[in-house]
Amino acid sequence: MSDEKMKGYEDVTLYTLTPEREQELLDKQIECNFVWTNKAGHGLGVIMNYIAKDGSIWVTATSQRARIKALKRDPRASVVISSMGTDMGPGKTITYMGKVTIHEDQETKDWFYPAMADIISPYPAPTHEAAMEHLDTPLRVVLELVPEKAIKFDGDALSSTSYDGKVPGQEK
Repeated sequence: MSDEKMKGYEDVTLYTLTPEREQELLDKQIECNFVWTNKAGHGLGVIMNYIAKDGSIWVTATSQRARIKALKRDPRASVVISSMGTDMGPGKTITYMGKVTIHEDQETKDWFYPAMADIISPYPAPTHEAAMEHLDTPLRVVLELVPEKAIKFDGDALSSTSYDGKVPGQEK
């Protein structure tokens, strides 16, 4: 295969999600991998439910979690969202990198808890009301990741690339 033909398979930056597909993924997926750095410099991540709102990614945890202490020390974090498990099929991803703000105010909790309860009910709580009670604890904080950079990939665009290395819709 020629270098020109291989370029499309080696340079996957050609296969980015369109803004419409990015929004579709944000709307359909409910879980992300939330990644932060510990004191020793190691990246750690956990799968968390999220809400995409006002250009930010919002998650929650209790303040005694190690990630909260780490984020107070260094607010840089990433969120990775995959299409796996949605009707979009596998192979679509977004990674957002940015800084986290830790919200402890009631105003943020007042909109966040009902929105998150919609996502997490019936697990781990059987009803919306039970989910609200599950969330509304004294040590709970809400984390807002404001993206500064995004890495987007659409595997459907890669799989539809012709063998001549041309990306559909991106011909010059």
